Amino acid sequence: MGRNVLLIRNDDHSMRTITDALQAQGYTVAARSNLEFAIDPSAAADFDLILIDHSEPLVDAIGICSELRHRDVDVPVLVFAPPGHAEQRLAIFKAGADDYLLKPVDLDELQARVEALLVRMGRMRKSDIECYEFGPIRVDFRQSELARNGTVIELSELETRLLRYFVENRGKTISRNALLQHVWGYSSAPLTRTVDVHILRLRHKIEDDPRRPRFIVTVPGFGYRFDG
Repeated sequence: MGRNVLLIRNDDHSMRTITDALQAQGYTVAARSNLEFAIDPSAAADFDLILIDHSEPLVDAIGICSELRHRDVDVPVLVFAPPGHAEQRLAIFKAGADDYLLKPVDLDELQARVEALLVRMGRMRKSDIECYEFGPIRVDFRQSELARNGTVIELSELETRLLRYFVENRGKTISRNALLQHVWGYSSAPLTRTVDVHILRLRHKIEDDPRRPRFIVTVPGFGYRFDG
């Protein structure tokens, strides 16, 4: 799905099943130990989601969440904890976690929770972007239009959602399946060239040469990346 996940875990072997399951769904998973996180906690802001395997004293989810929120890192956090730590659930939420799962983790439930957190965060961030400028383009998402070299061009509702999603995820490679799910709202990805057709139309509105795009770049074998 073209999203980057940070997993803070006890050791190299723990959470392997969860890592494999997320990667099979298209997520990029970076695993870090508690010590590696402590060295550079600010790097967590570069991820779309943070998973913490709470296993005191080696991995303290309460301390990690507190540190993240203290640094104004607003990335959603999901904590895994063994049944013996269930009484700490309230403290974990108060420290800044967004969701909580007891181990052993059901992989189908994990996928649903992860998707819900990402969609929720995406909606929150969308409301913050009303206008955006890149190159000779100024986009007004409120009016569903863009100005290119002084010429106003109308955007369809779908083109507006598509461009907004690219802007919110600029610099990240996004798969066609992710675009179908997050822009079109499909729960499963149909076999269609819908994405390619609409991106071509959007390129004609924002690119000087749609055949050699500068802003919406094709990543062969995976999807697209917005470099605006």
